[in-house]
Amino acid sequence: MRRLLAAAGALLLAGCSSGPSLESRGEVTAPPGDSHHLVVGSAGFTESDLLAQMYAQLLDHAGYKTSVLTVANRELYEPALESGQIDVVPEYAATFADWLNAKANGTDAPPVGSPDLATTMTALRRLATPRGLTVLPPGRAVDQNAFAVSASYAREHHLRTLSDLGRSGLGVRLAAGDECVQRPYCEPGLKKTYGIDITAVDPKGVGTTPAKRAVQSGQDQMVLTTTTDATLSQFGLVILADDKHLQNADYVVPVVNRSRAGGPGATKALGKLNDVLTTADLASLNEQVDSWRRLAQDVARSYLKDKKLID
Repeated sequence: MRRLLAAAGALLLAGCSSGPSLESRGEVTAPPGDSHHLVVGSAGFTESDLLAQMYAQLLDHAGYKTSVLTVANRELYEPALESGQIDVVPEYAATFADWLNAKANGTDAPPVGSPDLATTMTALRRLATPRGLTVLPPGRAVDQNAFAVSASYAREHHLRTLSDLGRSGLGVRLAAGDECVQRPYCEPGLKKTYGIDITAVDPKGVGTTPAKRAVQSGQDQMVLTTTTDATLSQFGLVILADDKHLQNADYVVPVVNRSRAGGPGATKALGKLNDVLTTADLASLNEQVDSWRRLAQDVARSYLKDKKLID
């Protein structure tokens, strides 16, 4: 039977129970374990909640007892994962690789996440393994930065890819976060990789409703969002393909505490999701929670039953 732990319980993780740091205890070399009671962590946003619920239900079906714990801060849940307070979390390959790299080598360390999945996974596992963490194989779903325009704008200018937009020579006002002007994946990357003429960055945030409305109305021509954004169609927006792979490989990956959930039972159960879950599936599931107001637990169960992964 699975229990949902209150988010307030996550605050306990900030205390002294997070375990010794890697720097003070040396490399973690515990063999793969198979605890019967497993805690699945969620970062507290819709997609993470959905993935955590699917992980928990797959583990339940495999005979484990699970709890889901919401910890909306990687600075808290990653140490808890190392110490065994949390046993499984859904993560994103490139983002987590860069986060662990900064933790190990300082915030000024060159990033190790890249658009190449194999390179990113190699770097991620090199950083995770000494911390007692096992990174399971990535699935087909990827949640990475994406750029969307209005469907009418795309039709008018024959745009399907970011390369098309660059070749068009159109001036583009971009709705995004204010950090976009400096981030290599955003304004500088769009200019360098695709030759897109970014005339201004409108600081309305990443994938926010005001940002999408600005593009819908024609005030801006493009918005920075994500590949699993569930609401684009509501605003008449479509994503332009990142055909030159500017964005990092943020594929969904389960990360487990090796000494508690690194054995074949848990890893096999979690791996079943890799064969079915796509980026489009994840966007659809997000929509059911965010727009249809369904519970993440119910959406996850319906999906797993539909894919015949649970009874």
